[in-house]
Amino acid sequence: MATNSDSMTSITSAIANSLKVTDNDLSDLIKIQGDLVRKLKTEKAPSEQVKEAVDKLLSLKKELAAHQAANGEEEEATGGEKLLKTPRGTRDYHPAQMKIREQVFKTITDCFKQHGAETIDTPVMELTQLLTEKYGEDAKLIYELKDQGGAEQLALRYDLTVPFARYVAQNKISSMKRYHIGKVYRRDNPKMTRGRYREFYQCDFDIAGDFDAMVADAECIKIVIEILDKLDLGSYKVYVNHRKLLDAIFAVCGVPDSHFRPISSAVDKLDKTPWDVVRNEMIHEKGLAPEVADKIWSYVQMHGSADLIGKLQADAQLTGQKSANEALKDLDILFRYLTLYGVMDKVTFDLKLARGLDYYTGVIFEAVLTKYQYDPTLGDDQVAVGSVAGGGRYDELVGRLDPRQRRVPCIGASIGVERIFAIKEVQMAESNIQTKTIETEVYVASAQKNLIEERMKLCSYLWTNGFKAEMAFKRNPKMLDQLQYCEKHQVELCVIVGGAELEAGIVKIRDVATREEFEVPRDQLADQLRVYLEKVRQRTKESSSKQTTTN
Repeated sequence: MATNSDSMTSITSAIANSLKVTDNDLSDLIKIQGDLVRKLKTEKAPSEQVKEAVDKLLSLKKELAAHQAANGEEEEATGGEKLLKTPRGTRDYHPAQMKIREQVFKTITDCFKQHGAETIDTPVMELTQLLTEKYGEDAKLIYELKDQGGAEQLALRYDLTVPFARYVAQNKISSMKRYHIGKVYRRDNPKMTRGRYREFYQCDFDIAGDFDAMVADAECIKIVIEILDKLDLGSYKVYVNHRKLLDAIFAVCGVPDSHFRPISSAVDKLDKTPWDVVRNEMIHEKGLAPEVADKIWSYVQMHGSADLIGKLQADAQLTGQKSANEALKDLDILFRYLTLYGVMDKVTFDLKLARGLDYYTGVIFEAVLTKYQYDPTLGDDQVAVGSVAGGGRYDELVGRLDPRQRRVPCIGASIGVERIFAIKEVQMAESNIQTKTIETEVYVASAQKNLIEERMKLCSYLWTNGFKAEMAFKRNPKMLDQLQYCEKHQVELCVIVGGAELEAGIVKIRDVATREEFEVPRDQLADQLRVYLEKVRQRTKESSSKQTTTN
């Protein structure tokens, strides 16, 4: 019997033997081969078989690079004529992918609304001066727009946080709980299968206002955990730290005040970069003495539960810093609230969490999936997304933007939906469940010719009565084609009209899945359709429940 691995190998061979291979073909083939390597490793296949699959994957990547280079030369030789493609770091979404995206957005939005948030929108572009100097070393990733003769220098928004702070300052808002879903832009090095794009959506939830310590902070972390649980992405951890504590550690270790943010950016890389590489950056690029860097390491490698607070409070040198005491007091309250919310088991206190953005001033957090870990043998085409949510407190940002320096403390969380989309797509592919991409519940068909007007009347009747309905655009469609359309698109019911039905004042209702047919009086059609639709949905729900239990 052929195994799934064998069939995947045959697929890759078929594509490889195509007469004309495009970049898209090769990219698809690389994805399939990457899936095969992961599957072989999961199944603990013989090492020779794994090595052969990895070698094939590396060969395909080289072939793609050579193919792209050849296409570039061909474009130059033909005067710049190009193949149709999306810009680098962007993508199209096909109907099945859009269905996944809609479901993810709904889950996130429902959770935001459940916590009392209202929504806003802001322009996709902002004044360049508003965005610069807000993101630290990441400011180089801002897309600045060319001057078109106007007086304003503009840039595409890098995130939704700075525009929100501008909105709060401009509208003199002192208290607000808002969510915002919108596209942002970063001139980054894209890694598509890891959810890193140049154009992507962010889903932000922020609380602006001066409230009692850690109440809003705890709710933001609680929201992130609720969303990740509902999306069912696999196991994860939420790492928490405090910017004031990190700054106190830097001060104790001998880092000059002017180097706090650059060193913070270096520490932020420790989740995916070995310490010796980060240490080298601190010493040779940031100008730290080796003993200072080593002392930082003695602190930032510490992580654990709320008990770590007591250990840090026993460090006399650290608690000699006022900011450390403030931070540890905040974290003690925060962890107590998170325990009350029943989510502390998902939280880890991690001193290496830094969050690279300059505007953070207090609690910071980041949610990381533990299932989709990076495997160096698979390169950058694997699905290994890491962080899927993050956020923190930014108490000074509004004041920095407000002409009167009016202070409005803020705390926010951002959900990395593009990375979540990448995982949900993999989960959907692994489940082998066909995604229903249209919402049509009733299809109007005719079994005979010259009944297009009768079908149109029925469609109008169904639309008026609130049904999601459609029909074929041909005057005389074949009955088989109409039924196949229903099956392909998982339409629940098909209403069939013919000459005999018209004379008798009835219509046939066909259950597409079971192929059972029922005759109902025409004047009872709407009521009967609702009854049958409810039966179909109940059957589908029970079937899905059984399948979930089996898996």
